[in-house]
Amino acid sequence: MDGEKNLYRRLFRNKYPIGPEGDSKYLAAKNAFQLRVFLQASIKDIFFLTCGFLAAGFGLKGFLLPAKFIDGGATGISLILDNVTGIPVSIFLIVINLPFLYMGFRSLGWSFFIKAAFAIAGLAAAVAFIPYPEITKDKLLVAVFGGFFLGAGIGLAVRGGGVLDGTEILAIFVSRRTTMTIGDIIMIINFFIFLSAAYILGVENALYSMLTYLAASKTVDFIIEGIEEYTGVTIISPKSHEIAEMITKKMGRGITVYKGTSGFGKRGYVTEDIEIIFTVITRLEISRLQTEIMVIDPNAFVVRQSIKDTKGGMIKKRPLHD
Repeated sequence: MDGEKNLYRRLFRNKYPIGPEGDSKYLAAKNAFQLRVFLQASIKDIFFLTCGFLAAGFGLKGFLLPAKFIDGGATGISLILDNVTGIPVSIFLIVINLPFLYMGFRSLGWSFFIKAAFAIAGLAAAVAFIPYPEITKDKLLVAVFGGFFLGAGIGLAVRGGGVLDGTEILAIFVSRRTTMTIGDIIMIINFFIFLSAAYILGVENALYSMLTYLAASKTVDFIIEGIEEYTGVTIISPKSHEIAEMITKKMGRGITVYKGTSGFGKRGYVTEDIEIIFTVITRLEISRLQTEIMVIDPNAFVVRQSIKDTKGGMIKKRPLHD
């Protein structure tokens, strides 16, 4: 606590002097800052969740429901039951997801439960009460764009900290108790859903529904991971100082320098201290970075890995100059 206060005072040029009065001002400022951050995050989450269930409702009512197509997961089960029983799908969207919401509460806590419940209830209400128009009767367009809007809604809900489909919660719950991965569990669930769809709705509708699922899955990935794709680059070179200067001054990117020890390489086993550079760039800058490194050290060891998202640092900063 003392270290945190000292850091805070240094950052704010000793605005709050040491003593009872300074401590009280520090705590008040800290609490106000935390409240502001919490409110901003909550407003953003509500916005994403609301946009999510409205988009998903449009995908369901404007495309999939009139054509009797389905999606995977709890939404797919709800659509199948709607076709079999004639009971409104909005009721099944809530009933089917109730046990999954309970699992989410047990596994992920109150915050997730509240957001997920808000999103699922909002989707059910949107399907039940909003008069979405039927956009097209073309089956291919229905499958593609129905999946697109449904996937966009699911992705936005995830970015808001909730879900529109509880089967992912089930997959997380089961994966923690078995050796199966989340992807394996979701794949098994959807296999039986589409097998049931083929028997109940016909093979052709089931095949179009699989296309809907693929379109939704790709859209979810796009919404969650964002438009830009980032790449983490690790560089090991005896000319690390020159490479670091090039990245920071010429490309305008931030770096992190790790202290390491070399191991077995072209010269055999050699133990010596080295500097390891790590930076994050966009995929459009990979070629330029590779060229600049080649100019400095053609033998540099470079490792790249995909990064879904970043926050902070200098990744959003424009290059200083070409």
